[in-house]
Amino acid sequence: MTEAHRLSRQEARRIAVRAQFLAGERPTDLITLVDHLTALPVDMTAAVATAPDLVAWSRMGAAYQPSDLDDALAGRDLYDDGNAIRPMADLRLHLADMEDWPPWEGTRDWLEANELFRNEVLDILDADGPMLSRDIHASAQVPWRSSGWNVDRNVRMMLECLLGRGEVAINGRQGNQRLWDLAGRVYPSGVEAVPREEAKRIRDERRLRGLGIARTKGTVIPGEPIHVGHAGEPVVVEGSDGEWRVDPAQLDQPFHGRTALLSPFDAIVRDRKRMEDLFEFEYVLEMYKPAAKRRWGYFALPVLHGDRLVGKLDATADRKAGRFFVDAVHQDVPFTTAMTRGVDAEIATLADRLGLSVSR
Repeated sequence: MTEAHRLSRQEARRIAVRAQFLAGERPTDLITLVDHLTALPVDMTAAVATAPDLVAWSRMGAAYQPSDLDDALAGRDLYDDGNAIRPMADLRLHLADMEDWPPWEGTRDWLEANELFRNEVLDILDADGPMLSRDIHASAQVPWRSSGWNVDRNVRMMLECLLGRGEVAINGRQGNQRLWDLAGRVYPSGVEAVPREEAKRIRDERRLRGLGIARTKGTVIPGEPIHVGHAGEPVVVEGSDGEWRVDPAQLDQPFHGRTALLSPFDAIVRDRKRMEDLFEFEYVLEMYKPAAKRRWGYFALPVLHGDRLVGKLDATADRKAGRFFVDAVHQDVPFTTAMTRGVDAEIATLADRLGLSVSR
């Protein structure tokens, strides 16, 4: 049994930041970046910029253009599975789960009762895809029932089910709306599924490579998992309880930090428990709160400086006005001159990337 490594909080933070390509030399190729991170978040909220763009910009800087992502998806180097944008080479690691999807008995019963509906949706996509969900007119035999927002949205729920099963795929977007198509037109043919347990082991190992350090298990949240099972090696983090795993390749490496503005869905902050344990940082995405109850803003961007999360940027991209409005920079710690300069430089760079002028 491997003896557990022992790390201070600062050492653990530096591993997390460096593994995410937020320290040291910037990557210059999007495919290489996504392959290392294993996934880009797909949230398309554009109060500032969409999550995949913000994640790529914060790592690649001027080397990234949003058209790069469109080109990679159109060229089938990457694919959008609805939860994340992934390397197409990793599709084989997810096919076994698709074959057994869905895991819920109620959803399986609904699909079985709607076989004619399923076939009708597939026939429409075969004839006219790729299509927006609102343009697919098909009738369910048994309506989808829930107490939430998706009541009576039968076509959308069928598409989500067929996406999970690997029968349909996302073939681009019109604005922020998905374009749906048959999976055979998006995914390459002849890809063989890696057996489920082996695939999970490989995914855990790849995820740990991108995170650097992570918990073995914990709360399951939507989208890309945040835990890594028993990948890597055991580690004890000073001042933190629980079972951690570390990528041994990240140990004892030099650290050259920088300043970055992060998406609220960035891997550094997405696992709120890990964020609090390692960075001792408080953050809540407040876009779903009434304006009067917000502390940091509708879509505040966490601010990274070196190995610390030091504040939040409250800003809005007004594309019609051509302005990047900076409403506030909330300082969790008093900013040094270097922090202020770094944040100002990142604000200017982000606004320039968006083709906007900064207004403060």
